[in-house]
Amino acid sequence: MWEFLKQLTDPNSIIEYGGLWLLLFVIFAETGLLVGFFLPGDNLILLAGILCKAKPELMHVNYFALVLLMSAAAILGNIAGYWFGRTAGEKLYSKKDSLFFKKRHIEVTKTYYNKYGGNVTLIIARFLPVIRTFAPILAGAIKVDFFKFMIFNIIGALAWIVSLSAIGYFLVQLFPKITDHMGYIFIALIILTAIPILKIIFKKKTA
Repeated sequence: MWEFLKQLTDPNSIIEYGGLWLLLFVIFAETGLLVGFFLPGDNLILLAGILCKAKPELMHVNYFALVLLMSAAAILGNIAGYWFGRTAGEKLYSKKDSLFFKKRHIEVTKTYYNKYGGNVTLIIARFLPVIRTFAPILAGAIKVDFFKFMIFNIIGALAWIVSLSAIGYFLVQLFPKITDHMGYIFIALIILTAIPILKIIFKKKTA
């Protein structure tokens, strides 16, 4: 079980052993399932863009088809998260902490809603680990209009998928041997995307 979870958090293993369909499932799960917050969405999308150019035999689709499929998975994931939040409603606030649920994740996401509003948060959240999992759930819980939700859901998904995959795809053209240094790239991306969340957590602890 733990070995399986370890592979799910390793972008290379996801694509190498699971291929395109596991890639799409992980993107869906991270944005649509409550337990998906630990999955490596950013790194996975970046890696998919790199491999689509460097090792196309692993992806079996061209870049444009890859972007469309990943965007669809991200959009459907947010829809699933929205309807889960809509169904669960205020029960989320009384839910006890567990291995796959921490109340602080909801609180950090709520901070973004209060600061930027629900619509903008749905776009920003795509680029922030943990928050991208809980943003659509919270949108459903507070009953954001579904039509408005879908507009920003689609915008956010396209911005997230296109930007990260394009960076990966074109990095291969600039640095053909980039696949030899993926570990450093993943670490840098994790640090960059974690900084905004850590700032909020730190402010809450010092307030």
